[in-house]
Amino acid sequence: MTTKVKKVSLILIVLTIFSVDPAWAVRPFITDDASVIGYKRVEIANWMYVSDAGSEFWHSANIGLTDWCELTVAGFWGFSKDNNGKEFSYTVPLLQSKFLIRDYEPNSLPGLTVAVGGDLPWGKGAYVADGYGTFGFASATQCIGEDENVLIHGQVGGAFIKNQKNKEFKGGLVFGLGTQVKVYKGFHLIGEIVNGDPYIQNAGSQYQLGIRQFVSDKLQFDCAYGGGIGGEARASSWITAGIRYVLSFNKDDKFAANGRRIVE
Repeated sequence: MTTKVKKVSLILIVLTIFSVDPAWAVRPFITDDASVIGYKRVEIANWMYVSDAGSEFWHSANIGLTDWCELTVAGFWGFSKDNNGKEFSYTVPLLQSKFLIRDYEPNSLPGLTVAVGGDLPWGKGAYVADGYGTFGFASATQCIGEDENVLIHGQVGGAFIKNQKNKEFKGGLVFGLGTQVKVYKGFHLIGEIVNGDPYIQNAGSQYQLGIRQFVSDKLQFDCAYGGGIGGEARASSWITAGIRYVLSFNKDDKFAANGRRIVE
């Protein structure tokens, strides 16, 4: 086993053992799914992003306000390789509301959600936004197979920011296409290609390929490799890993195979 592989394996083990609040979510993948967490549910997500530009550690909580609306609160910290060294940086909060228009069902019409949110220029270092940002996007999910054998996600929207210093208003289109393919039991292959990121300024065009493991209908792990393919990409290449867990305060809940939808 190479030194690089050993380091990556050690990071994944540490995240698994010491992550206080695991949860279920699409992140660290950018293309969102067309579903919401559901009433009286909370999903807490932790994931890391390590590249030649630095390392980031993200934490988010999705709170089910109703069966058709969820609120996300997120923030991240890490070390950016600015100023010829490693600079500690952090930023909070990122806020998002997501609304379910239509839930997806196996071998039926696609599901649809819309989301709106924004981030504030609070924090320290290179990760702090240049100004007050806002974003919005719509997501669609097509489910193929009775056991959710293939999920295809599409996303389109925009992200905008007003620079605090020069008052310049910038924005652009964000879109993506991703998929999750069941291989065996809880083991899945995942991939996406995207342009921009609602959560990150100047993300550029990029791709990610990886694996996702459902340990149970509430616990999930994933890891991936990604790279930039155009524009001002965040980095030439990176690795990500995440751990997620769904908490339910409704004792009668029954989860779907992907851990989000409510099963009647």
